[in-house]
Amino acid sequence: MANPKEYPEEIWGIEDPRITYVPELEQYAVAYTSFSRGGPGVSLALTKDFKSFERYGVIMSPEDKDAALLPRRINGRWALIHRPMTALGAHMWISYSPDLRHWGSHKIILEARRGGWWDANKIGLCSPPIETAKGWLMIYHGVRQTASGSIYRLGLALFDLEHPDVCLQRGDSWMFGPEATYELSGDVEGVVFPCGQTIGADGDTIHLYYGAADTSVALATGSIRSLLSWLDSNSSKGDATRL
Repeated sequence: MANPKEYPEEIWGIEDPRITYVPELEQYAVAYTSFSRGGPGVSLALTKDFKSFERYGVIMSPEDKDAALLPRRINGRWALIHRPMTALGAHMWISYSPDLRHWGSHKIILEARRGGWWDANKIGLCSPPIETAKGWLMIYHGVRQTASGSIYRLGLALFDLEHPDVCLQRGDSWMFGPEATYELSGDVEGVVFPCGQTIGADGDTIHLYYGAADTSVALATGSIRSLLSWLDSNSSKGDATRL
């Protein structure tokens, strides 16, 4: 943990880093949740070697979490996906910046659904968005409150490459949830929560690393083509942002 006098925004710790390699900067951008007396906010740091970091400090004030930077500029501006808690609810937003320090043009890009949906109540970005020929593929988590506790599941959504605030497709059902013993039993039972993935040399194989029941780290392997095909077969027409 950082020195609380030097970095007061991290006085209560940090969590959930999303790491994106940015070719233009030849560095990795780490968007993470920093906890202070004011609550969780989004902080940003850049690094080339994961030994030394250039901290940008808080870029999205509390209460905000689940952030990741897109790896390239969109129409000349950097884009950040994040999940603020507002009077509107717990939805996914996008914000833009000319310099990674000053952010604006905030806009909701995906809303938590209402009613009996698996992603009713609260949603947030999981691992950094994946750039595909069809669009930005985003794995997101949904948290539904029930009488027996919270249910965590993962779903998919696809956003336009040059207009990432435009949702093209959103899965109707969840596509990944806790099933194994180590996912169902632990410090926080029934939770699967990824923050990162790697893509194989073939450009298709995805290795998704995720927390299981807040007790262990697990790995799931899949195919980007298969995920996109699943989305084609499991998404509705209409307003993909809300549904």
